[in-house]
Amino acid sequence: MTRTRSLPGPMLALASAALFGASTPLAKRLLGNGVDPGLLAGLLYLGSGLGLGVISLALRLDGVRTAEAPLEHRDLPWLALTILSGGIVGPVLLMIGLARTPASSAALLLNIEGVATMAIAWVVFRESVDRRLLLGAGAILAGAVLLSWNGVWSGGGLGALAIVGACLAWGVDNNLTRKLSAADPVRIAMIKGLCAGAVNLALAIGRGVAPPSPLRTAEAGVLGLLGYGVSLALFVLALRHLGAARTGAYFSTAPFIGAVLAIGMFGDRVTAPLVIAAGLMGIGVWLHLAERHGHDHVHEALEHDHRHVHDDHHQHDHGPHDPLGEPHAHVHRHRPMVHGHPHYPDLHHRHGHRHVAAQDG
Repeated sequence: MTRTRSLPGPMLALASAALFGASTPLAKRLLGNGVDPGLLAGLLYLGSGLGLGVISLALRLDGVRTAEAPLEHRDLPWLALTILSGGIVGPVLLMIGLARTPASSAALLLNIEGVATMAIAWVVFRESVDRRLLLGAGAILAGAVLLSWNGVWSGGGLGALAIVGACLAWGVDNNLTRKLSAADPVRIAMIKGLCAGAVNLALAIGRGVAPPSPLRTAEAGVLGLLGYGVSLALFVLALRHLGAARTGAYFSTAPFIGAVLAIGMFGDRVTAPLVIAAGLMGIGVWLHLAERHGHDHVHEALEHDHRHVHDDHHQHDHGPHDPLGEPHAHVHRHRPMVHGHPHYPDLHHRHGHRHVAAQDG
């Protein structure tokens, strides 16, 4: 299985979840200070794009070069769709929902994003699934339903509905981003942030929304850089190693982080349904984290470009212009191979499954 030397796929996904989960109650605080939802969505994404751009430029000026594959022309349609669904539709709906829903409830409702991501990955992109994963998804969904039935819809139905819509938009975005996961994750997050931020900001200004104070603008920019920009770059790396469904499952830990912070920041009540919902969602996430999937599988011949080291899946020759050090990125060809080992649906294991193998969790 292809791995990152220092941070394997699950740790990348959990780090991404922690940053995004913490951003939800902090964004709620900015909304409480009078920042318009649409304008805040623009500032968050623009902050992520500009911040990542500054960091990338500083590293280049310092002589640091990443060993990541560049975006290709064939990637642009997928990138445009991810910007539309995940960078424009999703954030605006979330900000609308946050303005009408208690922060702790809103944070837990965001678990629906993981279920949407998994459902699309299994049904549309045919990622592998077994009983454990289905039970986990069912537990997460049950917790979200319990949470929404306990006054969220009656107290702010439009807010809850907007958050569900945001989750569906991000579920589409996550699966489309899988198509780009071989390319430079920082470049993807930077372009997405700049484009989505500019569009959302223009829409807000077009509605006559007054800009917030410089302090609130700076707070939104920093929050966007960490909670959206760095989080998205880590998420893209996790997609590379885990596939969309598994990454979505690990990312489902984000709402728990947001809910705990919201209770501390806003004094939201810890109710019995909230605890039960959190327990159901926790069980669902644990079922996914405990998955073990391994069987004999066939690797077809494949040619692609991504960051790699010369592991079991990368035994290829180098041309005179290919980089020498590791890790590195260049176009390389995989020969056909048949073997068996535990794996996720990463860049090299997106094969079909005729049945669930005996070793599968």
